[in-house]
Amino acid sequence: MIKYYVNDTAQANGNHEVHKQDCNLLAFMLSKTDLGNHASCHLAIAEARKIYSQSSACVRCFKKCAVHEM
Repeated sequence: MIKYYVNDTAQANGNHEVHKQDCNLLAFMLSKTDLGNHASCHLAIAEARKIYSQSSACVRCFKKCAVHEM
């Protein structure tokens, strides 16, 4: 299982990106919410959408998940 985070700051389009624990972009976030450990990116995105309805995978760390989002 992998730990995931959602960026609390929305992008210009209103989207909140979900990142894996080893994503290089985490260091640049002003605020993030720990989504806990999940078995897949899809489960992490579902958890993020409980907080921010407009959430999706970071394309840098979830190339496969971003293409096949829920």
